[in-house]
Amino acid sequence: MGFGVEILFVLMLGLLVLGPKRLHAMLVHVARARTELEHATRDFKSQLAAELDAAPRHNNSDCSMTQLAANGRGGLPEPPHPEDIPR
Repeated sequence: MGFGVEILFVLMLGLLVLGPKRLHAMLVHVARARTELEHATRDFKSQLAAELDAAPRHNNSDCSMTQLAANGRGGLPEPPHPEDIPR
């Protein structure tokens, strides 16, 4: 059973269950939802690409990603010891 046959079967079943008017309205609703989803996906992809292009590129030769990972704090300095904080 091919993909086209399955779609035809679903449409015929929908025609029997919903009737011609409600099936048409349902297909219009599904088509609009699909169009909105495609539009939102396209906008998301373009926004993500713009953000990635605008992101600063760090090229620190003295600090590699393995060093940052080995630090365990992502390159952040160690917090002060509680005894070193003035009261």
